[in-house]
Amino acid sequence: MDRWLVINPGSIGMPYGRPRGSWALLDNGNVSLRHTPIDLEAAVAAVVKGSSYPDRQAWADEYVRAAHSDAAAIAAVTPKEVRPTRAEL
Repeated sequence: MDRWLVINPGSIGMPYGRPRGSWALLDNGNVSLRHTPIDLEAAVAAVVKGSSYPDRQAWADEYVRAAHSDAAAIAAVTPKEVRPTRAEL
């Protein structure tokens, strides 16, 4: 097999593209991307309140509020030697 199907819609805690709960449903070989609206302020507050990580506010602001694009997510998980160019995305 020379092709792989990789499905990574992000998550509620680290979505890509847009802030929301992102998830995928795999049903009999078919994939559907799903999105669930979330209360961003409540999610950020819950991370800050429930974590002892020193930079939890900055982490929540960056990741829960979805500051990273879909293209950045692809680049982050793809080995450099096989990364598509921006034009290919």
